[in-house]
Amino acid sequence: MSDLFAADFKTTAYWWDHVPRPDLPQVAPPATADVLVIGSGYTGLNAALETARGGRATVVIDAEAAGFGCSTRNGGQISTSIKSDFDDLKARYGESERAYGMLKEGRNALAWIEDFVAREKIACDFAVVGRFHAAHNAVQYEKLARSVGQEPKGLETGAWAVPRSEQRREIGTDGYHGGLVYPHHASIDPGRYHQGLLERCLAAGVTVVPYCPATGIRREAGGFEVTTPKGMVRAKELVVATNGYTGAVTPWHQRRVIPIGSYIIATEMLDEALVARLIPNDRILSDTRKVVYYYRASPDRRRILFGGRVSAAETDPRVSGPKLHADMVRLFPELATTKISHSWMGFVAYTFDTLAHTGQHEGAWYAMGYCGSGVSMASYMGMRIGQKILGKPEGKTAFDDLPFPTRPLYTGKPWFLGAAVAWYRWQDKLNM
Repeated sequence: MSDLFAADFKTTAYWWDHVPRPDLPQVAPPATADVLVIGSGYTGLNAALETARGGRATVVIDAEAAGFGCSTRNGGQISTSIKSDFDDLKARYGESERAYGMLKEGRNALAWIEDFVAREKIACDFAVVGRFHAAHNAVQYEKLARSVGQEPKGLETGAWAVPRSEQRREIGTDGYHGGLVYPHHASIDPGRYHQGLLERCLAAGVTVVPYCPATGIRREAGGFEVTTPKGMVRAKELVVATNGYTGAVTPWHQRRVIPIGSYIIATEMLDEALVARLIPNDRILSDTRKVVYYYRASPDRRRILFGGRVSAAETDPRVSGPKLHADMVRLFPELATTKISHSWMGFVAYTFDTLAHTGQHEGAWYAMGYCGSGVSMASYMGMRIGQKILGKPEGKTAFDDLPFPTRPLYTGKPWFLGAAVAWYRWQDKLNM
């Protein structure tokens, strides 16, 4: 397998080549704060930016370097973020207003991040390129095509169907049965976006302390007492923004999110004409398989970034990389001899109801469980938490205080995941 790896192969995220992990001072956190945020990803930093600009003394702590988790490891794809459709949500919650509101929040998050990046002048290769969502069999194509005409008024995506006979206008493969184009979906360099967000937090006066995990949380009169290896912090407000890296220090949250490894490879530099044939419109790409695959061209259109789920627990990018390469080649045989320049992974957080969740538990704010579609939703939810802390009515969302389910015997280690992934992979092979 080693011949698949380029001479300069790296097991770190491709995005880190351009924006290395921030070299922040490793100092003790302040002893007191108005707001303490655990987690320095999109959720945490957007919450912190909002509260700091609102005049609150804000501190962010993280067990690793700032942005170490999936905020700088993801594929840089931005969608409307909600997995379930209107009918499913309406059936679950028994009312169309709540279902409509949740789906509308996905549209709101997509529009908000475009405006936010422009307003803050964050140079992060943000572009509204659209998504081609491909059908892995004819039945799935018919289902997708029917869905275009069944969108509730006010939730229209503007999507259109592309039959198999015309799909090479969107993707350079015959491996699918057509698909949909969602014109408003976007791409971003997640590393540059995170760095820009971090810089604006620091400029607003946020104290960001890396390599400083929360080791204990105690609620007390007037706030919280959080212990860390670098000292104790007393804060009036606490935000838990740990998503796929939620740990035992917040056991209630840990029992409600399912950490799932998401894996990505980057190819070595490719000929521009080849990339133009494979991804002619610079769309972001995904398909209808149960075991998710997502891919795109790099912002400079010289590489293919190909991601997906390869196992339940694999953490070695040298093992996951060749598996993703094989899946990529099944779609794009022209890449059979192309080497891998980067292979990495990170943990996203799924939930048992496939919905994001935000609210308060025992006085602490939280937002998490973006189910692999968190670039815009994590940012948006974090911002809304910040508004709630400031007492702003616009902080309210349709996801506030939804029942946040767990399962008996589940403590944060998804023992059931291996069997589920194997079952879904078998179904995908059967239905291709």
